[in-house]
Amino acid sequence: MAKILVVDDAKFMRVTLTNMLEKANHIVIGEAENGREAVELYRKLKPEIVTMDITMPEMTGLDAVKEIKKEFPDAKIVMCSSMGQQKMVMDAIEAGAKDYIVKPFNENRVNEAIDKVLG
Repeated sequence: MAKILVVDDAKFMRVTLTNMLEKANHIVIGEAENGREAVELYRKLKPEIVTMDITMPEMTGLDAVKEIKKEFPDAKIVMCSSMGQQKMVMDAIEAGAKDYIVKPFNENRVNEAIDKVLG
């Protein structure tokens, strides 16, 4: 069981992911709709894991990962990408993200990624 921050600019995606995570007995302690909000909420909530969308307004997921990892080197972040975003996913992994999941979300893959990151 982990405390998770869900970050995606699409409310539908946040709801979908939250439902999957809660079904697996995780606790979603916050939601953010852009990278800037994600960084602020990370500082405030100190989640165990963050699911981070890549493409968002105000601050991208990639920039948010860099910002969070700079302040919190042990942060565990799982990127959420659409098909065709492999380059950005690789950049995020290099910036410190631990894993990634692809939209539309597959519940088994989501749980696998969370379990892997929890170690």
